[in-house]
Amino acid sequence: MPSRTLDLTRDVALLTADLMDIESVSGNETELADAVEAALRTLPHLEVVRDGDSIIARTSLGRAERVILAGHLDTVPLPSVPGSRGTVPSSWDGDVLYGRGATDMKGGVAVQLALAAGLADPTRDVTYVFYDHEEVEASLSGLGRLQESFPDWLEADFAVLLEPTNGTVEGGCNGTMRFHATTAGRAAHSARAWMGENAIHGAAEILTRLRDHEPATVSVEGLDYRESLNAVKIWGGTAGNVIPDAATVEINYRFAPDKSVEEAEAYVRNLLSGFDLVRTDAAAGARPGLDQPAAASFVAVVGQEPKPKYGWTDVARFSALGIPAVNFGPGDALLAHTDNEHVEADAVRACLAALRAWLS
Repeated sequence: MPSRTLDLTRDVALLTADLMDIESVSGNETELADAVEAALRTLPHLEVVRDGDSIIARTSLGRAERVILAGHLDTVPLPSVPGSRGTVPSSWDGDVLYGRGATDMKGGVAVQLALAAGLADPTRDVTYVFYDHEEVEASLSGLGRLQESFPDWLEADFAVLLEPTNGTVEGGCNGTMRFHATTAGRAAHSARAWMGENAIHGAAEILTRLRDHEPATVSVEGLDYRESLNAVKIWGGTAGNVIPDAATVEINYRFAPDKSVEEAEAYVRNLLSGFDLVRTDAAAGARPGLDQPAAASFVAVVGQEPKPKYGWTDVARFSALGIPAVNFGPGDALLAHTDNEHVEADAVRACLAALRAWLS
């Protein structure tokens, strides 16, 4: 039996605090997963399965449409700054809830759980997905594991990922990829620099091209996705008196969802032609799919103009399965992972109200 129990019928803001108080840094989600699973298994209108620290629950009412509501259970590590408010356990300052996971994304998970408990007869069949290891490398993703272990449980017409969006629908997401660009030189004593070739100086042209690059803004299905291409890290050299014989620049490209991974890679290679580039990571973006009936009806209920998602999220995994997906959740994404992470109670309540209205 889990050491903690969750009351899914209490105020959703208080439920958010309950979830935050069960520390669940990536790799340590078991206690929270136990509590979520135990609470869901008390609901007779849901089928429930578990894989590791990921749980899926669903209605099976034979509705014409099925939607997925998804959220991850894990958080980034706790702050190291003494006295930080973005830690565990949570704390309240009036109607503002502070602590790790307040925005990313225990508020969204609380909304999922409140809907799972409160909607026994939704107008659409609903699949609730709670997964582990989102905040670490993609190979560990609980959602990726569920795609392999329970593919039939992830079939749907539309998906909502409850990442923080300040209560606005954010369609699709940019793709992302990283490269290492390496320059080679010849080592020499720095007192006789003319005997060598400085590899760090050789990287200057890479930085110049990146600095002068004009990032595109690409319209996809009515949403304007802003791209970015930047050096994010640079290293090289062996000692303070040695001309470096190698240097590496790490580059991150955030590309609009009109491009495939292959097209995005070709774009960067063309810009940095003449340099040795090795792609180290890549994830495709996701088109917004707002023209789908379920998406259009959801946007109408929310009542705000949809926005593009500039960062990469797991909506891309649903898009790869052929499921249109959007981001929609309580809280400001700019506060995620900060030492001041917090969410307003009314923001969590408003998110719940919008989804309940759509599904009722």
